[in-house]
Amino acid sequence: MSAKETEIPRPDMAQPHRAGDITPFPAGKIIYLSPVPLPTGAAPVDFNQAVGEVNDAYLDLGGSLPTPFTWQFTLGIPFIGYLMLAFLMPLIGGGAAGLYGESFDVFLLAAKKLFNVSILTTSVFCFLVLLMALFIKCQYHFKFRNDVPTRFHRQRREVAFAPGGGKPPIVVPWESVAAWFTEAQGATQYGVQRQYALGLGFIDPETGQQHFVELQQPGRPLAMGLWESVRAYMEYEVHTREEIQDPNGLHRPEDPPYEGVHTFHHARRRLHRRHRDGEIGLFKVSMWYLWHIIDLWTIPFHLAEWEIRAIQKAGRKTLPASLEEWSQPIPKEEWAQPSEVLERLSAEVRRRYAQQPNRPITAIFAEVYAEETTLPA
Repeated sequence: MSAKETEIPRPDMAQPHRAGDITPFPAGKIIYLSPVPLPTGAAPVDFNQAVGEVNDAYLDLGGSLPTPFTWQFTLGIPFIGYLMLAFLMPLIGGGAAGLYGESFDVFLLAAKKLFNVSILTTSVFCFLVLLMALFIKCQYHFKFRNDVPTRFHRQRREVAFAPGGGKPPIVVPWESVAAWFTEAQGATQYGVQRQYALGLGFIDPETGQQHFVELQQPGRPLAMGLWESVRAYMEYEVHTREEIQDPNGLHRPEDPPYEGVHTFHHARRRLHRRHRDGEIGLFKVSMWYLWHIIDLWTIPFHLAEWEIRAIQKAGRKTLPASLEEWSQPIPKEEWAQPSEVLERLSAEVRRRYAQQPNRPITAIFAEVYAEETTLPA
């Protein structure tokens, strides 16, 4: 049996939904976060750096640049696997034999035999894993080149989407955009496979056609953090990319607008400063160095910078030039204002979340909407 991804259905935008609605399907469920984007209580953190350009007028979702983490994952998994299978497992097997035989010589002999038996197989297997990881990385590299961002203009409170194929861009009101979080799982020969995604959708007001933007996420908190980053930006709660992508303050004003070798050195200096100030102990410092040593030190950061330069040299797809005027800042007196419904429901959600912070936010959404007619205007 081959591995097969769980088929995740898309919502029907023609059916009315609101924040807090949950639609189950055989392999999982769809949890709605908007239209009428209410605060989720999640930290606005874009861990995977899906957000591209951010300025006073607009935020681009998609069109971001590769990060060192992708190279750490690509190179680190095969290398760490090789260290464990080629060296750690023979030592564990030799240790077990030594304890059973009550002899250090038995330990050395068993460890040596296990190493000799496994070294070739391990080398070939990890090399094939590396090739597969590099192939996947190449696919994502070209995806970075071809991604066209979705632009959120907070002064206009509108969202621009480029459907591609030479079609004109579509502009829709911010509060009409549907957002949802998808959880799904399915069984493969490798075990249970879990999938998470953040989705956005809307209907073209002229043609009635439904459009979707879907971003795969490693987990639910990361999907919620990404959505909260966009929502908080649109509601003037965050203002810069550093606020959502650099919560540890590793970016400096003179740094280029991406992660690279400079990020590594900033992180190391921050680590030593926290150790000197007594915030962390020697164990955490040692673990930081151990992790980065087995993850090939600064090599992933150099490779990320090389890949970013290659993408910038090749050129990237952007939103159509017809949106250039729309993207410009507008006078403050012309800024669009949030609806009365959004302000009222958001205030009520925040009040109830402050009282019950451990309660699922979707339950609070559903409760607020259920009692919406009784809330004070």
